[in-house]
Formats: sequence, C-alpha cells, structure tokens
Amino acid sequence: MPRRKIHVTGAPEAPLRAALAALRAGLGIPDAFPPEVLQEAERAARAPAPPSYDATGIPFFTVDPPASTDLDQAAHLSRRGTGYRVRYAIADVAAFVAPGGPLDAETHRRVTTLYFPDGKVPLHPAVLGEDAASLLPGRTRPAVLWTADLDAEGRTVAVDVRRALVRSRAKLDYAGVQRAVDAGTAEEPVALLKEIGQVRQRLEAERGGISLDVPEQEITEDTAGGDGARTYELSYRAPLPAEGWNAQLSLLTGMAAADLMLAHGTGILRTLPAAPDGAVARLRRTATALHIDWPHHMSYAALLRTLDPRNPHHAAFLQECTTLLRGAGYTVFRDGRLPPLTTHAAVAAPYAHCTAPLRRLADRYAAEICLAAVAGQDPPEWVLAALEALPGRMAEGSRRAGTVERECVDLVEAALLKDRVGEEFDGCVVDVDERRPTVGTVQVTSPAVIGRVEGERLPLGERLRVRLTRADPASAKILFTAV
Repeated sequence: MPRRKIHVTGAPEAPLRAALAALRAGLGIPDAFPPEVLQEAERAARAPAPPSYDATGIPFFTVDPPASTDLDQAAHLSRRGTGYRVRYAIADVAAFVAPGGPLDAETHRRVTTLYFPDGKVPLHPAVLGEDAASLLPGRTRPAVLWTADLDAEGRTVAVDVRRALVRSRAKLDYAGVQRAVDAGTAEEPVALLKEIGQVRQRLEAERGGISLDVPEQEITEDTAGGDGARTYELSYRAPLPAEGWNAQLSLLTGMAAADLMLAHGTGILRTLPAAPDGAVARLRRTATALHIDWPHHMSYAALLRTLDPRNPHHAAFLQECTTLLRGAGYTVFRDGRLPPLTTHAAVAAPYAHCTAPLRRLADRYAAEICLAAVAGQDPPEWVLAALEALPGRMAEGSRRAGTVERECVDLVEAALLKDRVGEEFDGCVVDVDERRPTVGTVQVTSPAVIGRVEGERLPLGERLRVRLTRADPASAKILFTAV
C-alpha cells in the first residue's frame, strides 16, 4: 500500500490524467496480464482448494473504502469474559495460485499492487483479486482464519490460525462505521472496533510504536473559465478514527504472525531499523518550515500524537514522516537461526506482513508458515524453496512502488504549480547536497510542497524566500531558486 495516498479527479482525457498514463508507459508498468495467466486464473476461480473447517456461521464484516473490491480482510469481534476475541479472516490466495504455474510466476514478477493517483495496477487478475478470492459480502470464500484472544487491556493471551470457509455478511466503509459508532447505533461486533482499537492504540503508545495517520491528498483538476485552461487545487482528507481502529487489527495479526514464526524458527519478517539521526534531523527542519513546534526534549513518537491531520501543515508533515519508513525490508530465517534484527522500529515489536495477500506477494508465504507453525509441521516445500529469494523480490517490488510514488508526487506537484512560475514563496531548506552545496531541497510553506532549490547560499534549516522557476508536468519536475 502506498505511504503517500494521492487521488486525482478529472476526466480521463484531462492533461494530468494523460500525463499519468504516459508515466505508466514510461516506467514499463504492465497494462494487462498475459493470456496464459488469465486462463489459469479463470480455471482457479472456478475450483479453489476447499478447506475442511466451516466458519460460515460467523457473521464477518469488512471495512474498506467504498469503491474497493479487492477485500483482503474480514473481521468479527466479540467479548470474552473481561477481554475480547478477535476473529480475522484473510483471503486465502494459496487456494487459487498453484506453485510454479504461470499465475505464480506473474505474481513474482509484479510483487505488489501498484497505486497511481488515478487507479491501480493489480498483483492478481481481477477474476481473482476482485472476485473469487476477495472476501465480498454474501459469498462463501476460502480464508486463513486468525483467532486472537485478548485480555481486558488488549494484550494477546492466545492465538490460533487455520484454513476455513467464511462468508462476510456486510461490506462497510469507514465513514459509515464512524457515523454508527459515534451515534451509538452500531451492532456490538462493529462497536467493539472502537473499544479494541483504542486499547491496542494504548499498548502501541506504551511500547513506543507509532501509527502514521497519513492524510490522503486530493488533486482536483478542472477547467478554469471558458478558454479550456486547467487549474488544480490541493486538499487533504484526514483519516477517520475508525481507520486507525481497523488498522490495529492488522497490526495485531502481523505481530502474532511474527511471534509464531520466531517461535517456530522459520519465517519472513518485516523489519525496520531505528531511523538514523540525519533523517530525524531533516524531519525537524521540515517541521520548522511548516511552523510545527517540536521541542528538543520531545520524541518523534510523542510529537506525532500531538498532530491533527485536519490541519494542512500537520498533514504535510505527516506525509514527510513516511520517509522514515524507507529502510524497511524483509528478513527471512530458517531452522531456528534467528536474524540479528527481528523488530520493526515503527511497530516497536517483531512484525510480519500477512494480512494483504491480494496486494502483496510475501503475505501468501507468511500465511503458509504460520499455518504450519500452529500445526507443528514444516512449511510446504514450495514455500521453503522460494524463501531465500523472497526478500530480494520484495525489495525489487518495493523499489518499483517507491519510484511510482515519487514520480506521481513530482508530477502532481508540478501540475499544481504550473501556473505559478515566477511567484515567490516562503520555505525552509531541509536538505543540501554535500557534493553540490548550491543544490538542495526546500519545503514550501503554502502550498505544502517539496522541491529542488538552487542558490549560492542555502541556509540549512532556516527560512528563506524562493522563486518558482520551473513547474513542468511533462517532465514531472519543479525547481525553485533562492531569492
């Protein structure tokens, strides 16, 4: 999933949408699946491997954006004495994808779903990812069913995972859940999303973890006046509390998966070392540019909990906080030989990706290892055979996704500023090239964009006036010059 969420509105033939299409072509992003992959997907969709355990009597629900059809997760929440029981069903992609076949090979080439401001390039063909394998309401589906029992404080006391048939009863969206919970009209399994989410958020703060409430940037493209010229407006959509509560279910499951794999001695973890001092220092300069007070005695995690994503400056800062996640990677281990780094700095605990197999390759493998761990068995041979190469594949896919994200941000910001060349702005130099001290990066205060800046004197960490000298959506570049 993208670290920075950008959504573009406008007609398909509008210049910005056309530029995004050209960007996909320029990056060599596939626009279709090979015929043999589609044929295998069609066959698999008709006859998935059926699990023996029937959990269709549990009234699961999904919570996703309204237009989503690739539904990886379905939940059912209940009380258990003074604590809670979390049932979390994850789409069982392995029930459809035969190891070594054309479909499997294609997922290894794609690695992840790629997100663009005007759409996505999926990991799996739609017949699977948005239909047969998706946990759509009213459909019986194979799933990997996690059951986590929590105490009254939200701490995990027991975990089980097994294959099961499930049937979601309702496709809910975040806004609807938020309204129902706030009004007190939500049924208990949905109302408990807030209660469990909040106790898990308290535990997250206690262990020093962070969740980035990154707002979605929306770029509205429209015709200004009658001359056909295009104008662009930037706005931020702050995430709802319900989105944070729902994310805690995924984090809970990912942490449980990591613990299972570490105890079993074989696994694939999502790891992140602590952020280097230089990256945090750069972020402090960005805070200065955006007029955010960050006392030196306050930790990064503590600062984030004071921010309001509805504030445009705070929203822009939260966008930049995602840069601290760039050192994340996948770490595999086998036969009880644990790696030196087993934790994810942002989670502040061992963690594994296992809850989005429709959109991320590694999750399919993590699920199989966890199923084997609970059963006291070795993972399937096809999992072990692919394990060593998986971090490299995921790194390649992450680099591709990162390139897409950076190019999209640059393109959208260039479009946003294209009619303002020659104007002056207030900003702050957040970075200077060590080899070329006349070149750096400036965070502009309003609109909150980041771009390259050139000048004889670039005062690192200080405010300055800059003039926009280039904003070219065709090249996806913006350039400022120090005044």
